[in-house]
Amino acid sequence: MKIEGSHTFNAPKERVWEVLVDPKIMAQCMPGCESLKEVAPDQYEATMKVGIAAVKGNYKGKVSIKDKQPPSHYVLSGEGSGGPGFMQGDVSIDLEDNNGQTLLKYSTDAKVGGLIASIGQRMLNGVAKMMVDQFFKKMESFI
Repeated sequence: MKIEGSHTFNAPKERVWEVLVDPKIMAQCMPGCESLKEVAPDQYEATMKVGIAAVKGNYKGKVSIKDKQPPSHYVLSGEGSGGPGFMQGDVSIDLEDNNGQTLLKYSTDAKVGGLIASIGQRMLNGVAKMMVDQFFKKMESFI
C-alpha cells in the first residue's frame, strides 16, 4: 500500500524537526495511540487502538526513528500486530525550506495483513491518508 503526500507548516524547518522527533508530541498526535514508551534511543514500544470500518482492534508494536539527517530527513519505521491483523512500514520524511514555511514530504509502502487487509485497498488507502492528515493537523498545534 503506497501512500505519499505533503504538508506545509507555517514555521522554520528546525522547529518542525524538533516537534516531529519529540516522542511525547508524537504520542499525542498519532491517531489511536494509547502509549509510546522509549525502550532505547529513538526506539519505542507503542500500544494503539485503531478502527477501520467494522474492523477495530488493539495493536502492540515497535516504532523507531532511523537514518536521521537533522533537520531535513528521517525514516519512521513501525510494525504492529493485534487481533485484526498486522501492519508494517517505513515512512520517509523530508523537510524543505519554503519562504519561511516548511514543506514536509512523506512516502511509504506499508504492508497490511490479516482481517484488516480484507477491507480493500481503496478504503485502506483513504483511511491511512485521513490518519496522516489528522497527525499533521495535531502537530500544527505544537509548532
